[in-house]
Amino acid sequence: MVPGPLPRQVHVGYALGSLATGAFGTVPGLLLLPYLTDTLGVAAGVAALLVLGPKAWDVLLNPVVGRLSDRTRSRWGARRPYLLLGGLALAGSFAAIFAGPFGPGPAAGAYVAVAFLVTATAFAFFQVPYVAMPAELTGDHAERTRLMSWRIAVLALAILVSGALAPMVVTAGGDGLAGHRWMGLFVAALIAVGALGAFLGTRSAPTGTVAATEPSLRAQLAVAGRARAFRALLLCFVIQSVGVATILAGVNYFAGHVLRDPGTGPTLLFACFVGPALLVMPVWTRVGARLGKRAGLVAASLLLAVGALALVTAPVLPAVATYAVVALIGCGYAGQQVFALAMLPDCIAYDTARTGRRQAGVFTGLWTAGETLGLALGPGLYGLVLHLSGYVSSATGSVAQPDSARLGILLGFTVLPALLIGPATLLLRGYHLTPADASPSTPARSTPTAVRTGAADGLGKEDT
Repeated sequence: MVPGPLPRQVHVGYALGSLATGAFGTVPGLLLLPYLTDTLGVAAGVAALLVLGPKAWDVLLNPVVGRLSDRTRSRWGARRPYLLLGGLALAGSFAAIFAGPFGPGPAAGAYVAVAFLVTATAFAFFQVPYVAMPAELTGDHAERTRLMSWRIAVLALAILVSGALAPMVVTAGGDGLAGHRWMGLFVAALIAVGALGAFLGTRSAPTGTVAATEPSLRAQLAVAGRARAFRALLLCFVIQSVGVATILAGVNYFAGHVLRDPGTGPTLLFACFVGPALLVMPVWTRVGARLGKRAGLVAASLLLAVGALALVTAPVLPAVATYAVVALIGCGYAGQQVFALAMLPDCIAYDTARTGRRQAGVFTGLWTAGETLGLALGPGLYGLVLHLSGYVSSATGSVAQPDSARLGILLGFTVLPALLIGPATLLLRGYHLTPADASPSTPARSTPTAVRTGAADGLGKEDT
């Protein structure tokens, strides 16, 4: 493990993997629910279940994938083989989701559910090892924040490109099934570029010292469950992911029925949401250096929540003011992501040094399982709001909606995510790792006694 700055090639190479995670995390949340309800004619309640089910599978799968990657030995290291194989499988299966071989109808819904399940499985084999890598790339607390800043910058770019261009590709391809097929191929190519870039760009990166793992998955999960700081951070991030995912799921509906701009509205919303993130990333890095990562995460989360709540006034605001509020939300989202993802490897590094065991994969398996569940619950929850508010589905495109449905579209896009994201920061009271705790070179944790004690009983100073 490298104690200081990493080569720029590793920063860029690792960050390129976010093209894959950003595209898969954005496009299904943005377009899959409208694709089911407005192209395939699937009822909103059923569509919500179809979106939730395959991703919920990852909650069970991800910790298993994490343990598998922890125990992998290859000439490419423990994680990189999965970047290549999982990433390419993800690209191919993503294109299949929107292939639409059966046309509208019940069979189409079943096909999407199966294809989405396969894609979610491939994503687990890419994402879990990918997220585990930073804890093994560097032992420097501040360097992890810089590494995450590069990653979140590329993630923001991936969200902007995939989220803004995917609807445009659908339109350019003729809308309907044909347009969605072209969009699936476009996003699949973006995923493949990200996977190959991460695999090749990290070929010279350090992989950390191969250490023993806990004897069973159950033992590894027990150790992770006793890590107080990790528990607090994970619960906060999962709940906030649900809130962020409701925003993504509502973009098309909000643009079409609140802004009355179904053509360019989704693209403009995404540009305003993600564009500022590319500019404010250095600001959040300085905030973290001055105030600490936890304080930075709280500040960014509250900015995101307040912006979402303010957006409830969109029906009476000028369009330019609405887009300005969305830009404010995007600034908060950038900080929320960079701090949470920089705090995760700190938790992993602390536990690895404390126990002497290699279980980064299981920690990140739990993390990505929670994140995946949150990103699945968001569209599912938004779909439920649409169902309860009387949203009318159609196989021929968006149709006129009753006032109750338009109210549901608005509240699900604004008040609901604000109530999820803001209060979740209270959970961070249980996170109290310091830069010294997160550095494996800390003498108190590098002695043989400390390692033997941690390995024997799984307990440390942060545990309950």
